[in-house]
Amino acid sequence: MWILGRPVLVLDLNLPRIGITIGDAAGIGAEIVLKAISELRSSNIYFPVIIGNLPFLQRTAQNLKLEIEFTEYSGTQSSAQQAVSVFSLDNLPENFEIGVDAAVTGKAAAEYIETAVDLWKKGSIDAIATAPISKRAIALGGYDFPGHTEFLAKLTDTERFAMSFFADKLRVVLLSTHVSLIDAIGLVKTEKLVDLIRFSHQTLSKLLMKDVRIAVAGLNPHASESGMFGNEERDEILPAIDYCRNELNIDASGPFSPDTIFLRAFGGEFDAVVACYHDQATIAVKCLSFGASVNVTLGLPLIRTSVDHGTAFDIAGGNIADHSSMVAAIKLASELAAN
Repeated sequence: MWILGRPVLVLDLNLPRIGITIGDAAGIGAEIVLKAISELRSSNIYFPVIIGNLPFLQRTAQNLKLEIEFTEYSGTQSSAQQAVSVFSLDNLPENFEIGVDAAVTGKAAAEYIETAVDLWKKGSIDAIATAPISKRAIALGGYDFPGHTEFLAKLTDTERFAMSFFADKLRVVLLSTHVSLIDAIGLVKTEKLVDLIRFSHQTLSKLLMKDVRIAVAGLNPHASESGMFGNEERDEILPAIDYCRNELNIDASGPFSPDTIFLRAFGGEFDAVVACYHDQATIAVKCLSFGASVNVTLGLPLIRTSVDHGTAFDIAGGNIADHSSMVAAIKLASELAAN
């Protein structure tokens, strides 16, 4: 709907309310959030609630030359709302340095996450989409977490969780995340794989509303070529797959050569791929769908999506950041929340 020459979002009051945290204010978070909200303004798929610092958002919108009217979020939505709702925290100084790690912006970024979870617990939002944070900055701000995933798990008392990425038809779940490669190889054990395959089947089947087909990537080149390049596939991975198929009745298969399985899943042959380590998954995801893939934390009691990139300090403040992954994160959060 247009009123006085400006677009007005006419809301279905049953739309999912998506809390969108702006991430580290010294990075590109606020820029991509505001650009994404502007692009989705007339989509009528969600009700946005930005969680950040209102004066900073107003300055950012002005610098981006975006005509956005803001209003403080009251916990409710109207059927025709022109202003964008903001749950504002008074946690940023008027002036701070852009493009660097700092305690003040790291602490603020962590507080946006805490606030988002608190709003979800109170029933004021239905899901969370997060802009990027700096691990070093939140550490400088006094928070001892390696990233969003572990922080959100702590805030929601979640013991079992996993990092995954959604890129159109490609969905990957990671056996290990931010550890050294040699440590990641040591984590490729039958028991851990059985647990992850079962967990992935349970959580993804619920999210996607169907019985998912899971492929398991091998660890070694060509999935070891029958033991020519390693024994992990024979000794650890295959027994896990067999157990999940025969004892748990899960449609799991593999191990497949890691240089082709992600492309096969992207083509729709499988619903998800279990990857043996972080970069095995993320290199494939970002090559196939960079800027459109979404980070999803599985196992949380709330829906949380995020962009597939970092704070991009080197281009912060330049109005050149690509906001497509933020758009994708908001859309996916809305879709999953609606389900």
